[in-house]
Amino acid sequence: MDDVVDPRSVAESLKSLWAPRIVGEVDNAYVKVAKICGSLTWHAHEDDDEMFMVLRGQMQIEMEKQTVTLREGEFFVVPKGVRHNPTAEHECLILLFERKSTQHTGDVQLKNTRTIEQQLRQE
Repeated sequence: MDDVVDPRSVAESLKSLWAPRIVGEVDNAYVKVAKICGSLTWHAHEDDDEMFMVLRGQMQIEMEKQTVTLREGEFFVVPKGVRHNPTAEHECLILLFERKSTQHTGDVQLKNTRTIEQQLRQE
């Protein structure tokens, strides 16, 4: 991963929703992009913070005590252990920054939960 990366272009090329793609590494963290629409699921990452940044569109992150709305260019960090549910009314492109130990859907396993190996593959 020594090339210049255009995260928006990579996210636009994704064929599946809610299927993050790893596009870079920073120390013990991955930089990921995803195309989202609808709702993922309520989940938590007990030991990991998770940063969401909107590359195109708008999304919401529902949490038990608040819901935040993110627009293009904005980011929010969900603190470790906080149950959250990312949603987007319309297709949205996002960038994620999370430790390499962070599981895609945290403490919940779904049929579309992606392993790290799946997130490293090209579609």
